[in-house]
Amino acid sequence: MDLNWLQDFVCLGRTLNFTRAAEERNISQPAFSRRIRSLELWIGVPLIKRTTYPVQLSDAGVQFLPVAQEAVVNLLDIRQVIREEERGSTAFQRFAVLHTISVNYLSERIASFEQSIPNLRVRVYSDNLRICCQLLSEGTCDFLLYYRHQQVEPVFNEAQFARKDIGIDWLIPVAAADKVQNHGWNLSDTAARDIPYLGYDPTSFLGTVVDQTIGNRKPPLNLRYMDALTEAIKRRTLAGSGVAWLPESSVAKEIAAGDLALAGGKEWHAQMTLSLFCSLDRLDETGRKVWEIL
Repeated sequence: MDLNWLQDFVCLGRTLNFTRAAEERNISQPAFSRRIRSLELWIGVPLIKRTTYPVQLSDAGVQFLPVAQEAVVNLLDIRQVIREEERGSTAFQRFAVLHTISVNYLSERIASFEQSIPNLRVRVYSDNLRICCQLLSEGTCDFLLYYRHQQVEPVFNEAQFARKDIGIDWLIPVAAADKVQNHGWNLSDTAARDIPYLGYDPTSFLGTVVDQTIGNRKPPLNLRYMDALTEAIKRRTLAGSGVAWLPESSVAKEIAAGDLALAGGKEWHAQMTLSLFCSLDRLDETGRKVWEIL
């Protein structure tokens, strides 16, 4: 038995797609398929119905999935506890967060309550939304912090975890201030034409929110650049390369300093809820304090 086999199966049980699951597990699809096959040989029966599309779990797979999920969580938890006891120190509080939330929110919040939680130790995993949700679902992390939007479907089963909404952020269109003032880069201006646009990867959460915000409207945007990282797009925006939708929390200082300006009215703004998830029964005493303070 290999723990990777269980983690692979849990991932496949959630995605029901060999290609996507292999990508999430960061291995080639042939290697991923071999590991699933190895698990089936160890169990002694097929866990996957490979003749259907998308693939489905067999009856044995449905029966084994919750066992595999619990086993992965318990093994990772006890490994963490043993390691920390061996070091004679308190356990890390492990956060899975989107890159932009880590940079613009979490680091400052952790610094603000270090005084009230002695010996606080934090490990942050910054990644895309899909990977962050996977880290929480598989028990690799204690907390998940990410944005939610009313028109974007959750990418994991939120009902399995405790949730706390801890703030609001706005996704707003901005551009270099001189471009807005002197070149007419304003989405609310009906005379605007051919504005350079810096977009997100369409499969990303923020990319989906921007698509929902634009809807059936056809703003005068000309896509010039695409990236999955907010900070990369922000740098291009500050350099005057185009208009981009960025979280207000990430550009508030630049707007106040006059480096960036709004490139559209409120009809082009999107509200996002900052939500915190965890399994309360798996938190230690320090983790519960973190949950209460956040």
